[in-house]
Amino acid sequence: MAAYVIRRLLWLPVTLLIVTFLTFTIARFGPGDPVSIAAGQFRDPEVLAQVRAERGLDGTLVEQYVRWLGGAVRGDFGDSFLQQGFTVNELIFPKMLVSAQLGFMALVAVFSLGIPLGLIAARLNGTWIDPFIISILLFLQAIPVLVVIPPILWLFALQFDLLPVGGWGGLVDIWWIGGVIAIPIPDPHLYIPLFSMSLGGFAGVARLVRITALEVQSEDYIRTARAKGLPESTVQLRHVLPNSLLPVVTVVGFALVGILEGAFFTETLLGIPGIGRFTFEAVVSRDYDVIMAITSILAAVFVLMNLAVELTYGWIDPRIRLGEARS
Repeated sequence: MAAYVIRRLLWLPVTLLIVTFLTFTIARFGPGDPVSIAAGQFRDPEVLAQVRAERGLDGTLVEQYVRWLGGAVRGDFGDSFLQQGFTVNELIFPKMLVSAQLGFMALVAVFSLGIPLGLIAARLNGTWIDPFIISILLFLQAIPVLVVIPPILWLFALQFDLLPVGGWGGLVDIWWIGGVIAIPIPDPHLYIPLFSMSLGGFAGVARLVRITALEVQSEDYIRTARAKGLPESTVQLRHVLPNSLLPVVTVVGFALVGILEGAFFTETLLGIPGIGRFTFEAVVSRDYDVIMAITSILAAVFVLMNLAVELTYGWIDPRIRLGEARS
């Protein structure tokens, strides 16, 4: 196992080199010039050429990439083209933190609801409750975020004035009792984006768990466990649930990468300063260094999470560990 992990980690720099070079090439040969966009109406050729030289945009494509790579290895992703005076690190990491906080809460809600609901649907297979649950899940999964958010805002923000229209205040707010006792509560800005991001997600997880649990329940060892007189709760928790989690682990791995990517529609509609909205703005504005930094970070996280998922497989299913030991 240790040798396998080391081999995979040694491939990480190679993967990052390929991903970053392809992204760098596509960005450079795409339409538009970030220096001209940042200059606005100013069009002095000599000054623009000087700015390109200062920003490392002169020379051949390989020379530009080598200069960028040298800074990236040191953790310096350069400066933003549009937001003058700010480094890329100062811009993207606070926004990634916002998206990570919101995404993590949505992830907890999705799997906390989806896994038990999928097990219940599988356990009640053959009754009217199973197709009823699946019908509701299909309906919820089919609703786009663009359709979910406006009526929620109209009802809870405009009509009842219970929640803020948008913005971001963090995860925790303080509720004071009599101005003396402070009680931490979830921030009001959290409810609407959390609901919109987790609505279709937990429905998909529940359907995945149900399908896997139905396959597991047909296995001989499940029938043997029930024949021994084990309580149904023990059968579900000790046998059905662990063996139904392998596909879910894959979903968790990709979802953990997704929490850093942000949710573009949710962040845009609700005015949340997350990385999803900022990435779209960077692509439209041809902000090269921001695009490269986000791509590099997400590629590294994706490779590491893929490795973590494979290691988790072996921890959940001993048969995988046995197969790796034999190989």
